[in-house]
Amino acid sequence: MVVEYLTFSVTTAERTAWLAVEESTWSRFLKQQPGFIRKQLWVDRDRPDEVVAVIWWQDFESWQSISADQVERVDRSMGPWLRHGTCRTMDLIFDC
Repeated sequence: MVVEYLTFSVTTAERTAWLAVEESTWSRFLKQQPGFIRKQLWVDRDRPDEVVAVIWWQDFESWQSISADQVERVDRSMGPWLRHGTCRTMDLIFDC
C-alpha cells in the first residue's frame, strides 16, 4: 500500500467553497480509479490555512496509472479553486 500526502493552502474563509468543488471534482474522479482505497482531508490545528489530503492506494502502480492528461483535465475542472499542493509519498510498513 502507498499513501499520497498532499498539502494545499486553503484559507479558513474559502475552505467550505473549496471543499465543495474538491468533492465534486477530484474526490469523485479518484473514487472511479482502480486501486484507489480511500481519501481523507485533514486540517492541522496549528496551521488552519492548510488542508492535507491523505490518499490511500493499493499500490504505487495504481496511483501512477493516472495520466498527466487526466490530472490536467480534473485540475481544469477545479476552475478558480485549483490549488497546487506539495506532495509526499509514504509506504505503509505496519498497520495495527
